Amino acid sequence: MTAEHQRLSVNAKKPIPLEQWGPYLSERQWGTVREDYGPHGDAWNYFPHHHAPSRAYRWGEDGLGGITDYFQNLCFAVALWNGKDPILKERLFGLGNSEGNHGEDVKELYYYLDNVPTHYYMEYLYKYPQQAFPYKQLVETNRHRSKLQPEFEILDTGVFDNNEYFDVKITYAKQSAQDIFIKIDVTNRYHLPAPITLLPTLWFYNRWKNGNDEKKGNIAPATKHSVRAEQERLGKYYFHFQKPDDELYTDNETNKQKIMGIPNETPFVKDAFHSAIITGEHIEELRERKSGTKFSPVYHLNIKGGATKTIYCRLSNKSYENAFGVGFEKVFEQRKKQADDFYGSFLHPETHPDLLNIQRQAFAGLLWSKQYYHYDVERWLKTSDGITPANEGKKNGRNKDWKHLKNQDIILMPDKWEYPWYAAWDLAFHCIPMAMIDPTFAKHQLILIMREWYMKPDGQLPAYEWNFGDVNPPVHAWAALQVYKIEKEATGKGDLTFLKRIFQKLIINFTWWINRKDENGNNMFQGGFLGLDNIGVFDRSYGVGANMHLEQADGTSWMGKYALNMMDIALEISMYDPAFEDTATKFFEHFVLIAEAINEQLLWNAEDKFFYDSLSIKGGANIPLKIHSIVGLIPILAVSVIGKSTLTKLTDFKKRISWFEQYRKKNNRFWPNEERSDSDKILLSLVPKDKLIALLKRMLNEEEFLSEGGVRALSKYHEQHPYSVNIDGKHYDIAYDPGDSTSNLFGGNSNWRGPVWLPINYLIIRSIRKYASFYEDTLLIECPTNSGNMMTLEQVADELTLRVISLFQKDESGNRRSNAEYNPFYRHKENEDLVLFYEYFNGDTGKGLGASHQTGWTAVVADLINQMNRKKEKPVKTPIVFEDED
Repeated sequence: MTAEHQRLSVNAKKPIPLEQWGPYLSERQWGTVREDYGPHGDAWNYFPHHHAPSRAYRWGEDGLGGITDYFQNLCFAVALWNGKDPILKERLFGLGNSEGNHGEDVKELYYYLDNVPTHYYMEYLYKYPQQAFPYKQLVETNRHRSKLQPEFEILDTGVFDNNEYFDVKITYAKQSAQDIFIKIDVTNRYHLPAPITLLPTLWFYNRWKNGNDEKKGNIAPATKHSVRAEQERLGKYYFHFQKPDDELYTDNETNKQKIMGIPNETPFVKDAFHSAIITGEHIEELRERKSGTKFSPVYHLNIKGGATKTIYCRLSNKSYENAFGVGFEKVFEQRKKQADDFYGSFLHPETHPDLLNIQRQAFAGLLWSKQYYHYDVERWLKTSDGITPANEGKKNGRNKDWKHLKNQDIILMPDKWEYPWYAAWDLAFHCIPMAMIDPTFAKHQLILIMREWYMKPDGQLPAYEWNFGDVNPPVHAWAALQVYKIEKEATGKGDLTFLKRIFQKLIINFTWWINRKDENGNNMFQGGFLGLDNIGVFDRSYGVGANMHLEQADGTSWMGKYALNMMDIALEISMYDPAFEDTATKFFEHFVLIAEAINEQLLWNAEDKFFYDSLSIKGGANIPLKIHSIVGLIPILAVSVIGKSTLTKLTDFKKRISWFEQYRKKNNRFWPNEERSDSDKILLSLVPKDKLIALLKRMLNEEEFLSEGGVRALSKYHEQHPYSVNIDGKHYDIAYDPGDSTSNLFGGNSNWRGPVWLPINYLIIRSIRKYASFYEDTLLIECPTNSGNMMTLEQVADELTLRVISLFQKDESGNRRSNAEYNPFYRHKENEDLVLFYEYFNGDTGKGLGASHQTGWTAVVADLINQMNRKKEKPVKTPIVFEDED
């Protein structure tokens, strides 16, 4: 075991498998639902970015490259000033939903370079312009662009031209769990000297104004170059720092004059450091105060061109006379080596260095995306934020039916700026790469969202804070089984206790789906948008009329997959505990009924050989919505392979399915099983072999779904053949849209009408590998379609995997497809290994789009690389080689 594995083994025995200190600080608290106390549910405009420096938050904190304890009592982050900006750079800047031509978007350059599960070593890089930060230019230019134009990014502004910027690298290395060494390296990338002011800032989360009756913490001098931070809940911590140019104290309190027009009682407000540094206002008072809830030493640096200056800090539960003595720097070296040893213990040694770097940064981003999330819906609905009184609009508005939801946990976020709130189905995907590095925490996350302070009493899982009642695809049973298998393969032992715990909760959720989303009781399911935002010709969450009913191919398919996943979990448990055997039978039989419905009712179009949603009009016709989208490919995902050895051991299960098969075949009813006389496996799938072949033919057609970077969400066929339908006199249409969304559906900040999305590609690849394990060499598919190149299903899965990985890889010119027109910047030596993990990718070019730090579900690329590397350990028909040709 590496040192990191040893620390993880200790954490695994804790009730909550977490380190007390980690990167749990959000990157955006403003503009969130939690901070919106207005009557109209307009979170972006109620608490905009320009309020953030001056207005105390109610439900959390944010900062730049920061850390906090797991109850967010005390926070640390870095603030910067280039001598030209009107505000300190305390947090990342981005556009609110109404400001961007494609919705909200962060407009900064920052990178998660490294991290380990216990956070004993972490690296974060921020690029800060030396010219004035182009706040106004970014807002105005994007506001005046149409949805048909690309977003105006910070690299388009020119402030990074000629390398006129600073690299600010923040490195954390823990000496022990409560002793954190901090190194801040500021590098001038320009060729001329440039000034920068650095404020390593320590502050308390303002709980004392939130009606919790909590005592106010206090920061006060301890020694000449240290302060003591003391709070009832946290205890005492000491913040050591090298000799500064100044020391400032204030309070984390709202500047009422600036926000509300009410005179402040004192100058010690949240944004006091801004005015003190920039204009000198109240600077003497801040120097002399010597106590407060927010503190910073101040360093005025002038850095020569190409040079680096380093500032050290230390946050510890003990006070030290010589906090930066001999051996201080070696702790960083030691923790870095331990991080290398940890990843070297399971990442394939023959992996190409660029791919290893992609994996390492995917894991780093995943770990940096842990965030303290605090939201008590009942208290939020009833209370005021001290600015807007409690009001009927809020009480009867968003999330009013979720009063039971009381969250205060560390949760994996999709993206700590764009999505600083958990999303149910995103979290399921996060847990796959997390299981590769910290299976205990992955299991904890899946169990957490099933707990009674998350799951509604009726069994519904919370979708996301913008509308907890929205419905996401039910992928948690699949994720739980994957996490179980990943850990079992790595350790040789499966965690049956985890599997049993989550299985019981999943039964409740499965029952909710059956009772609430099968409106006609015909085993065809709805669910609305189901995480696919604008995939439909209209908003599927609201439909088009009271006399109409939408039967969804994807909703039905997700439920078929859910039933199979539950059956597979029950079968795995039954191998050790026979009490679960009849439960496996129950989910098997439910799967059969769903398979019958999707194949023999309205959703399969025999002429087009594709699955479509069907709009049923009361007393009238059924209208198939003939859209070639992943909605029609999702049935492929519902597949399971059962070994006959399992059936031999589970005699009751075998007896029951044998009787059920005979009964249904005798009565000419649909039967989804397939067996091969020369195989010891049984295939269960929503898609019979002939339909699988037809769907793969369309999916692998480069003129339809298959792009150089993977499977598109909408077929390119609709580029020349848009689909339109007239319903009750209203016209709806949809066309291939490979880049940013040109639709306003779901805020317009994401697009499922043509781009490549990693979670769906990951599921498709996994499913095809499962089909391959059954068909082996007996089924060949042309890939790409019309190429004349025949492949086994395993080879098809390999091809799709390589295409997805290629989005992130450097080509022979040093370009990454995802960087698109910004590749010249990323070819600079200091930037060539920086990787971003976008939310989705242009269906034609592979350009990264949407959230830029979606690690998050885009981190599944780490497992895709791992899958290909493992093939090197056993012979394959078509060797996959990652090394350069030379």
